[in-house]
Parts: sequence; structure tokens; C-alpha cells
Amino acid sequence: MSAPLAIVAAIGRNGVIGADDRLPWRLPSDLKRFRALTLGKPLLMGRKTFQSIGRALPGRETIVVTRERGFAADPAGVHVAHDLDAALALAQARAQAMAADEIILAGGGDLYAALLDRVDRMYLTLVDLSPAGDAHFPSIDAAQWIEAARTRPQPIPADEAAFTFVELRRFKSAP
Repeated sequence: MSAPLAIVAAIGRNGVIGADDRLPWRLPSDLKRFRALTLGKPLLMGRKTFQSIGRALPGRETIVVTRERGFAADPAGVHVAHDLDAALALAQARAQAMAADEIILAGGGDLYAALLDRVDRMYLTLVDLSPAGDAHFPSIDAAQWIEAARTRPQPIPADEAAFTFVELRRFKSAP
């Protein structure tokens, strides 16, 4: 059985998810949630997202999707794929090897847009800011999604904004 594909993303009120290959806010609470959601799972991300992180994340295997044929990632636990189908096949193989219950799509905006129609779940952090930015989350058809959970945690002092955690699941009509 194949592991479902899930998006993890933090999104500003204006749809911004990044600025100059960085997060446009500081939210340690969201980074803690990201770790909890992704630990022990394969992470699928674009080259720019990987380079902005700058390293392989412990306890996860990273699959970097890039059209740059010369791109090579040195760290252990990092794989490179040059097209979406190869990346998804590799992610499925790694999920099976890791006994992971899902594959995480961790950005960026182009990859979210390219794979949105294949996503089963979304773990979103809706950030109460509208920052300037050059990376945006794609528009979604609300009729295709059911809200499974919504919480508004109390921010810690280091968080730069309030936020809401929302989990969406793709609506599957009865046969």
C-alpha cells in the first residue's frame, strides 16, 4: 500500500510562504510542530528549499527535486530526483523502508503547486501576518478539502506572530 502525500506549510494571510529563500517570520512553535509532523518520514522538497535549510534534517530522509542535472547533495540521507514521478517513486520506496505512514511535501511553492492534485492531507500553519515575499502557496479548491482539525495555540514569547494550526484532508466522495 502506498503512503499518502501530505503537505506541511506555514502560510501568511496573503499566501506568502517565503521571501528570498527564507521563512518571512520567526515561529519556533511552528518549527517544533514541523519536527513532530516530519520525524521518521521521507521529506520531498525542491532544491531552493533544501539549500535554504542548508543540511539534512536528522531523523528524516530528504528527497530533493531539481531540474539541475549537475546538482548533487553530499549529506547522508539526502537523495536527488530530476522529475516528479522519480521523486514520488523514491519517496514511496523510502517510506516503505522507514515504515513511515506518510510522505511529507515540505516546499517550496512550485513543488506544492505541481503536486497539489496528488496530495491527500495538508498540515497548515496559518500565520497572522501578511509579509512581503516571493514564494506563495498555491490556491486550493475548498470543495476538495475537509477540515479535520483546527487549534489556535498560545504563542511563546519568541514567536513573532499568532497562528492557527489547521489539518485538511482531501474529500473523497463515496463510490
